[in-house]
Amino acid sequence: MLKILDRYIIKTFFGPFFFIFSVLFFIFIVNIIWVQLGQFMGKGLSYWQILKLLFYLGVSVISMVLPLTILLASIMSFGEFGERYELAAMKAAGISLTRVMAPLLGVATILAIMLFFFSNNIIPDFQKKAKNMLFNIAQTKPALNFTPGQFIDQIPGYMVKFDKIYGENGESIEGVFVHRKASNYENQQSIVAEKGKFVPAANKNFLKLELYNGYVFEDNFAGKGENVRLKQPDQAIKFDTLVSHFDISEIINKAIEKEQITDDYRFQTYGQLNATVDKSKKENEAFFSSVSADVLSQTNSMINYMDKNKSKTLAKQQIKLDTVKGDKKLDILFNAYSRLDNLKSTASGKKNDFTSNVKYFSKVVIYQQRIISYSVTCIIFFLIGASLGSIIRKGGMGLPVIIAIVIFIIFYVMNLGIENIAWGGGMSPYLAAWLPNLILLPFGVWMTYKALTDSQLFDAEKYKALLKPITKRFSKNKEHKRYQ
Repeated sequence: MLKILDRYIIKTFFGPFFFIFSVLFFIFIVNIIWVQLGQFMGKGLSYWQILKLLFYLGVSVISMVLPLTILLASIMSFGEFGERYELAAMKAAGISLTRVMAPLLGVATILAIMLFFFSNNIIPDFQKKAKNMLFNIAQTKPALNFTPGQFIDQIPGYMVKFDKIYGENGESIEGVFVHRKASNYENQQSIVAEKGKFVPAANKNFLKLELYNGYVFEDNFAGKGENVRLKQPDQAIKFDTLVSHFDISEIINKAIEKEQITDDYRFQTYGQLNATVDKSKKENEAFFSSVSADVLSQTNSMINYMDKNKSKTLAKQQIKLDTVKGDKKLDILFNAYSRLDNLKSTASGKKNDFTSNVKYFSKVVIYQQRIISYSVTCIIFFLIGASLGSIIRKGGMGLPVIIAIVIFIIFYVMNLGIENIAWGGGMSPYLAAWLPNLILLPFGVWMTYKALTDSQLFDAEKYKALLKPITKRFSKNKEHKRYQ
């Protein structure tokens, strides 16, 4: 059973926790909107579709938001305990800092476990939905958005221009030009009309346009030779009223959430990623063996050339180039250079494949290991945050926020830097996924020790006293001369 003190500590922690989580989640979502904004424009997406996409994308950032939230909330809660002298009162009552931290350490552990299951079972599914939705949006043609005086090619197979658009719903138009896009083996057609209007069609997949007082310019070049094209003039047909239907099903019937991408490693759970890692290992081994065999084959070809038409005993002897006759020497040097150049070209050609294979393998491993490592980060961030909060004894959104942001930036930069090294093959991806935690863990343990021993780590007067002998040498004597 939780005691009254434990409930009070947990309640104090979850107050800033929910507020900070909401703010950080909103910030990450705004960043996603800013990055993806260009894909939404002019695609005719409904507000519901945009909100759904942002929700799919937002779920995947929880793995980064939760550790930062725990860090900031723990600093703020323990800072408030210190600022209101509640921490001092607890210590005076015989309650150690370890006992105060215990309930929140349990909460951080539960949150870490929840993050693991969330990252392993829920995020992959939402990653699949988000990536497929983004792909389908990118493939979607822009929605019909006619601008007066501009050529518009949003209607499949046609180019249109309207000089003027008016009416309550923009249904009336003037100065109409419609050109059908056609290849060299199709009839060309252009329509010019004085006025027109959009009329609701019986089938929603078609756009119905009624045109008044105009001409249809058309040729009959389809399937005819060049000489016939030169002789035959264009045909003009005058009309009073012309009704045209344009197929826009490609625009309005695009399945935004259709799953076309299913083989991305980010769609898999931790257990499924094991099979992907094993498969990638086997493919890399086969690729590296192929490259090695190719390089050795080209290298040995030079030795075979030098041993050609010679006895087995001669092949065992070391050949001195100076003893070879002039023409033969040039021939050997030329062929050696050619083979080395071919070897260099082969190595250069395989380099990109080699780099991409290593990078893909590192990405898969790092993604898999971070399902666990980010959960461990939550606990490490709690140790750092709780210790810092009890030392600085400052609550609110001032100094704690600055310290938390600095720590998180250091963690994030380490993640990116080490990740890039692993992608290039300079580090094991397993180590790369865990190295930021391995670096921060000793710091968290050290900060906890300092907090338990009531260290004056952030006491400015302590550092001034240490530096006083040095600063005293460079400071001027401010006493007035008449008192000397």
